[in-house]
Amino acid sequence: MNLYEHTIIARQDTSPSEIKQLTEKYSSIIEKNNGEIVKTENWGLLNLSYLIKKNKKGSYIHFKFKGKGNVISELEKNEAIDKKLLRYLTVKVKKFDLETNFFSKKDELDKKEKFSN
Repeated sequence: MNLYEHTIIARQDTSPSEIKQLTEKYSSIIEKNNGEIVKTENWGLLNLSYLIKKNKKGSYIHFKFKGKGNVISELEKNEAIDKKLLRYLTVKVKKFDLETNFFSKKDELDKKEKFSN
């Protein structure tokens, strides 16, 4: 089984309940195709580098999962027709970095540093 990191960007006007539905929808697609989800992260609403379909911001959802190549093709086939999504990207990795949380708040990072010292 290969290791993948998959990120989707939903439209900025997507509600939190719709974000949860998107997460569940794509998680179930991964599991139906014999994939195993290791971790899902909701990175929240972030600024985009450039306008995408008249959106300045997007809600990011990140998946880390194990699976075969057919999982990717099935995921991307469904994402291409989903009107709520702006972009998606899949990257094959050699190993997962499960400790680092790149999009946590600065206060949370400061607290972790104090406890580790």
